[in-house]
Amino acid sequence: MQALADRRPATTSAEIHEYREAIKAGRTGPYGWVSLVGLRTQDPLEISQRVAKGLSFAAFERFQRNSGLSLRDLAEAVVIAPSTLHRRRQERRLEPQESDRLLRLSRVFGRALELCEGEVDAARQWLGAPQRALAGQRPLVLAMTDVGAREVEALVDRLEQGVLT
Repeated sequence: MQALADRRPATTSAEIHEYREAIKAGRTGPYGWVSLVGLRTQDPLEISQRVAKGLSFAAFERFQRNSGLSLRDLAEAVVIAPSTLHRRRQERRLEPQESDRLLRLSRVFGRALELCEGEVDAARQWLGAPQRALAGQRPLVLAMTDVGAREVEALVDRLEQGVLT
């Protein structure tokens, strides 16, 4: 993945604005981050059903806009090869496993946004920078696996609580 700090600033979408306001009000909820891919439900069973069907390709594109990640970095983080990504765009739907990985990345990005008080560029930069508390790994790379994503989220929790890592 390319250095994320070199990206141009993301434009503030309605979803980012709403998420930022929810962060400030302390009401992101346990599934607020699904709004970053365009889902409006907070019901975990409904979210699970949507993932099992496969999210629309528009969810991928929406998350790309909201996160400011390049298409290449996002596809790599969600583990979709360029040729497969092209096929998914034509089919207008992601496979369930790809949808699950996209939502996992959305969850991690949402937590990074909370850590950075809603600042998209700061969250993106933090995710792309090696973190000593993660053995020098970049959070975005670790988030490619469920275990890695959990470690990134645990680090965010520690940082929010002021625990030295």
